[in-house]
Amino acid sequence: MGYKNNNTGYLEGLLQSRAVIKKNNFAILPHDGLVNNVVPGFDNCECSILGSKKLGASFVDYLITFKKNGENKLGFGGPDIETFLYVIDGKLEVSDGQEGHVLTTGGYIYLPAGEKLYMKNLQDEATEVFLYKKRYQPLEGHEAYKVVGNLSELTPVHYEEMDDVLLWDFLPKELGFDMNIHILSFEPGASHGYIETHYQEHGAYLLSGKGMYNLDNQWFPVEKGDYIFMSAYVQQAAYGVGRDEPLSYIYSKDCNRDPEL
Repeated sequence: MGYKNNNTGYLEGLLQSRAVIKKNNFAILPHDGLVNNVVPGFDNCECSILGSKKLGASFVDYLITFKKNGENKLGFGGPDIETFLYVIDGKLEVSDGQEGHVLTTGGYIYLPAGEKLYMKNLQDEATEVFLYKKRYQPLEGHEAYKVVGNLSELTPVHYEEMDDVLLWDFLPKELGFDMNIHILSFEPGASHGYIETHYQEHGAYLLSGKGMYNLDNQWFPVEKGDYIFMSAYVQQAAYGVGRDEPLSYIYSKDCNRDPEL
């Protein structure tokens, strides 16, 4: 059912999938079915390309597993390209080519356009990361800058004043940044307060739990390990379900810019 779950060979039963692909609208990509892509620069790594231009996104999301001695010495990003990395599990050394940082589980780094991100696994076990890139939209008089931290250092807010829905912001709310990365967490039984319809698009990777997600006014079951793409204006909302853990996901959002004609 896919290399991510280490299920290979013939299955017992019929071939089937929970994947839903509506290009330029929305998509759900479960772990089952993801393939290992060769991405230049990533050595001793397993790379799954998630959201991309071919799906309808203006960004690219990846799920990268750095195996023992896994690294990227070529550099990720480049001119006009901003990047963000979040450590789902493990220990990774990251650098902008001048200054290095050690990121553990929950660690993250944002690099502005023009700076390349270098990465190296610091443990024998695998390190898994969520990786993002987008073409930066400059704004006269403002600029972005490097941000490094860990989720444990951030204070969540109650999303729209709901006690059982928490939101973490990773980047400053400044006009120099044309996007942000968040984690949204729903306790079992919690939900959005309404069906959202908005200009921003999202790429979301589910970090824990189970839920029901409304996409284009259809409800779909989702769980840890799923990836969801939501294009601009598609209807969207989530319910957290299950018993043991919240439904939480890390996701990107474009912001702070006037729509182009």
